[in-house]
Amino acid sequence: MGNIFSYIPKFLGLILNFIYEHMSFGRYGLAIIIFTVFIKLVLLPLTVKQFKSNAQLQEIQPLIQELQRKYKNDNNKLNEEMMKVYAEHKYNPASGCLPLLVQLPILFSLIYVIGQPLTYMLNYSTADINNLLNAVPEAMKIKGFYAQIGAVNFHNILNMKFLGLDLGLVPTWRPNVLFGPEMGRYLPLILIPILSVITTFLSNKLMTAATMKKNNNSSGNDSAQDAAAAMTKNMTLIAPIMTLWVSFQFPAGLGLYWLVGNIFQIFQQLYLNKYVINKKEVKDK
Repeated sequence: MGNIFSYIPKFLGLILNFIYEHMSFGRYGLAIIIFTVFIKLVLLPLTVKQFKSNAQLQEIQPLIQELQRKYKNDNNKLNEEMMKVYAEHKYNPASGCLPLLVQLPILFSLIYVIGQPLTYMLNYSTADINNLLNAVPEAMKIKGFYAQIGAVNFHNILNMKFLGLDLGLVPTWRPNVLFGPEMGRYLPLILIPILSVITTFLSNKLMTAATMKKNNNSSGNDSAQDAAAAMTKNMTLIAPIMTLWVSFQFPAGLGLYWLVGNIFQIFQQLYLNKYVINKKEVKDK
């Protein structure tokens, strides 16, 4: 990673290490859970703002669709009139994307924190890391990006076990591994991708249900609503598939972060649906 971008995983690594040493009783899995909840709570104000921004967009959607019909052959005039509508209703188009823009660097940085804990979590020097890697028995060596995890597990530097799962391992779907000599280590890991897919689907289902409810209550163009509904439905199906693929590319620790984040988001969405959407709809009536 470049010098600038390396600061994010190093900072996150320090937080995760602090939680590991002082709050999780030296349990790596519990540290990731606490870390995930901490990140979600920090981002909660942005998430609520995004949710309100999306709801606000649904409210002004009929006005935007009318402008699109009226100025379909004049993009400059369309953009000008849309800016007026945004200003009149105090809507910021960028506010809906802000939480995603913040969360993506965190997610990508965690790949480095979890994949290379000696560098980003424990702040070992290059020389110390090389010495540890050279000491790992050939049979336990992991090649490539996750080589440090082999050293961590061999030297017991981090307790990466969680409920019998080795969070340093990358889950696999290959039958020869799942039902081979190391079945006891790899077969239980399948639980993380499976639960990640299920919670991703439920999380997206709750979000799309809220969006569809707003669409049904609005009086916009039917074809535009149908297109939005189709896109929303597709995302509900595509997101779990993407989650399944990603779950088999990175160590299970990252999958645990994703799983806990989904569970947090499900309860968060239930709260928003009940106390933000319903409350606003009652107020509007």
